[in-house]
Amino acid sequence: MDNPTILFIACIAVGFLGQLIDGSLGMAYGVSCNTFLLAIGLPPAVGSASVHAAEVITTGISGIAHHKLGNIRKDLFLRLLIPGIIGGGIGAYALSQFDGSVIKPYISGYLVLMGIVILVKGLRKDQTHHEVKRGIEPLALAGGLLDALGGGGWGPVVTTTLVASGNQPRQTIGSVNASEFFVTLTESVVFILTIGLTHWQIIVGLLIGGVLAAPLAAFVTRRLPVRALMISVGILIIVVSMKTILGAIL
Repeated sequence: MDNPTILFIACIAVGFLGQLIDGSLGMAYGVSCNTFLLAIGLPPAVGSASVHAAEVITTGISGIAHHKLGNIRKDLFLRLLIPGIIGGGIGAYALSQFDGSVIKPYISGYLVLMGIVILVKGLRKDQTHHEVKRGIEPLALAGGLLDALGGGGWGPVVTTTLVASGNQPRQTIGSVNASEFFVTLTESVVFILTIGLTHWQIIVGLLIGGVLAAPLAAFVTRRLPVRALMISVGILIIVVSMKTILGAIL
């Protein structure tokens, strides 16, 4: 987008929709926003850095809202926290060392996989829950790593796996959102120290949209048609990411 005003408005809209989805499903702010940024031509490291800079504020607000609504389970939050921070820091540093033009199709490929994960989860009819308590720390480590590399993925990896394994959805979403603030903060610090932050118009646009949506998202967590929303989001991410892949290859 060559028009700065249109780009700014588009970023506000993308940030709003991304945070509304993320706060409601526990996933997809980073994936949605980074899919858009890659589609308009930003390098993967710049896109991920911009998304996470905005996400520091939006995840903080979302976490506070979930806490006030009683959506956070303390033991789960603490088990996700440290491994997620470690994975996010490693992933952010690794991404900053790659040539953006070379890695861009691979990051878009990862986003396609995340879209498929969301889509499959939405299509599942079996929503029974039998809580699992093992493997949470390795899951958080992988989620943080992939989140930084793909500009999003903490929710699709961590929330989807925990809910699919039987954890109660509402408290899982709240706990994952709350811990995401600290993971995102770590990634942002690493990006600032390695590549810096330059695309402030994009960051501020995503931030404004996310801040406007964060309190609303926590409120509607119990009210949205979750399966229909997940299916729609999954399809959208797959289509846009495939377009980016084809554009990089052709």
